[in-house]
Amino acid sequence: MERVLAIDPGEKRFGLAVSDEMGWTAQGLPTLDREGLRRDLDRLASIVNDLAVTRIVVGVPYDRHGGLGPAGDRVMTLIDQIAARCGLPVEPWDERLTTKQAERVLIEGGVSRAKRKLSRDRLAAVLILQSYLDARTAAPAGERDGHS
Repeated sequence: MERVLAIDPGEKRFGLAVSDEMGWTAQGLPTLDREGLRRDLDRLASIVNDLAVTRIVVGVPYDRHGGLGPAGDRVMTLIDQIAARCGLPVEPWDERLTTKQAERVLIEGGVSRAKRKLSRDRLAAVLILQSYLDARTAAPAGERDGHS
């Protein structure tokens, strides 16, 4: 069994989601307001320990051609820092369009503009994690474990 934490890293806050213990569904967690790298990493490590997380997935803003721009480079550096602090595997995951998709879902759900701002990051993390979990479930067993 593997419990996965997803992070949608933004400049002002981290959207967070965690899988159930079976690794099938994603549930949103409260967002974390950014407070500086050291404090952010400490809070993430605390969440990892409290929830018995065994793997972390971080949304990476690839460009439309699949490359990394400046924001993507910053996230890849953050991934290395999270891995070093938490001592767990940390995987990049394509987050293209998740924030826009989250916004659309919230608008269609009739959520007010003020509440959308607070919910968007969490929902984006849920979408990232659910797409990761679905892709793992669809992959042959050897590929899920990193063995092709």
